Amino acid sequence: MVVKQITNIEFNKMVQAAAHNLKQNMDFINSLNVFPVPDGDTGTNMSMSFSSGASYVAKNQSNSVGELAQSLAKGLLMGARGNSGVILSQIFRGFSKSVEDKEVLTVNDVTKAFLNSAKVAYGSVMKPTEGTILTVIKGIAQAAKDCNDDTEDVAVLMDKCYESAELALKSTTELLPVLKQVGVVDSGGQGLVFVVKAFADVLNNRFNINDEPHQPNNHEMNEMIDASHEQGKESVQGKLDPNDIVYGYCTQVMVRIGKGKQVEHDFDYDFFYDYLSKLGDSLLVINDDEIVKVHIHTEFPGKILSWAQKFGDLSNIKVDNMRMQQEDIIEQDDNSSKHDNSPKDVAIIAVTSGDGLGELFKSLGATDLIKGGQTMNPSTEDLLNAINQSNAKSAILLPNNGNIFMAAEEAAKVSDIPTKIVHSKTLAQGMTAIISFNPEQSADENCKVMEEMLDTVKSGEITNAVRDTTINNLSIKKDDFMGIVDGKIEVNGKELIKTATDMVNTMLDEDSEIVTIIYGQQGDLATANQIKEAVQALDEDLEIEIHDGGQPVYPFLISVE
Repeated sequence: MVVKQITNIEFNKMVQAAAHNLKQNMDFINSLNVFPVPDGDTGTNMSMSFSSGASYVAKNQSNSVGELAQSLAKGLLMGARGNSGVILSQIFRGFSKSVEDKEVLTVNDVTKAFLNSAKVAYGSVMKPTEGTILTVIKGIAQAAKDCNDDTEDVAVLMDKCYESAELALKSTTELLPVLKQVGVVDSGGQGLVFVVKAFADVLNNRFNINDEPHQPNNHEMNEMIDASHEQGKESVQGKLDPNDIVYGYCTQVMVRIGKGKQVEHDFDYDFFYDYLSKLGDSLLVINDDEIVKVHIHTEFPGKILSWAQKFGDLSNIKVDNMRMQQEDIIEQDDNSSKHDNSPKDVAIIAVTSGDGLGELFKSLGATDLIKGGQTMNPSTEDLLNAINQSNAKSAILLPNNGNIFMAAEEAAKVSDIPTKIVHSKTLAQGMTAIISFNPEQSADENCKVMEEMLDTVKSGEITNAVRDTTINNLSIKKDDFMGIVDGKIEVNGKELIKTATDMVNTMLDEDSEIVTIIYGQQGDLATANQIKEAVQALDEDLEIEIHDGGQPVYPFLISVE
């Protein structure tokens, strides 16, 4: 049967099927990590990002595919985690922009949408690299273009796109030297292949009836988010008297701009925002061309909704009585870092993993912390909330992980507070940067100096190999200890202390003065002291510090300055 159109029904099924495919295959995608380290998280990031988009689509009752595509793009952006999640969100931002006025999609509409997806995705990356997810979306777009004049059947078109995606994915191994060396395909590209496979299977009625797409609901989405933040929950509310809460209703609503019978005003951000700002605090207003998302703590939820309705119809309304919630809160983890509500000129917001590292960053001057890092990248919305709730005139964000850069940049674009990103790839770089912060200077001036400090520190990580591989001329066996310096595996061996010492030896030069050893959940103080003694033997003039970081994945983080 020829499928000439994608209606809202098919589109919703396609999206939910893609979310299902990513969830079912996220461990496999994670396993494609180039290095044999236990921190592959591309699959997790793509699955959680797309599940956020699927949840937005499932909640939108519109019959217009264009509007559903807008919901998908919005949900993906707000839930985007890691670079792979952000690029995935940009792919579907390009798709949604192309079809925003379409009730249904034809072959020609899908072709234009995929072409725009590729254009926007490439434009979102400062230095596009072939052999990545970008290569796969380019292959999909080219297949759609080549097939466009040959068929009116969107199911046939999508099959061609899937076939091309598979071919493009295989080519990533040859296009990117590091993938060829290890013999794997690009993990982000593999994730996108699972997405377009779901699209093709739904349109061709191949989606297994016994393996139906999972329909994410609010409860499940909250569980996913709670799980990713569990280590970061803070219980400052446990000491708060419910009667001291000034604004008792947490009110959230989404507005479809210009839609509905009660529209009185064209949307103007400042006009919309200024009215709401007088009705409460913790105000967050995010918008694109179609949708406005509002979060506010207020005593007047009715006024909020009435005002919002003057600009468009309402959806996803959520009003929580925070005083009632407060009565049920039990204090947890009393030693966790507390959010600083004191007014400040510049907030320094650091992403950390482990309570010890959080305390260390606080002691160095961080005003706000976000729990995250490898395997638990915070989403764009997590970062945005931390920035807007910092109670500062401006902010400096330390991602401390290269995989968080893109989400950080997206959050900075839409934050209420002017925000600068210091591109710290490691926790050691973040700590070195924060030491150079000068409260007498502006965020711009500080950011420049902090960026310059990043090159003054070398960052090492000790972990175990999760599979056999050969990389960088090293023959690595499963369970070997590995020493990774600034993202490159430098040494490996069977003995932890020797591997750590050999790694540090590669990091030392004539200017080295300070070595910092941070042990994590799988490390301990006794072993850290043994490493200290072995490193001291390399150079007795070195100053060596030991800290309990409590970080997951890496038993020891070692930096040299």
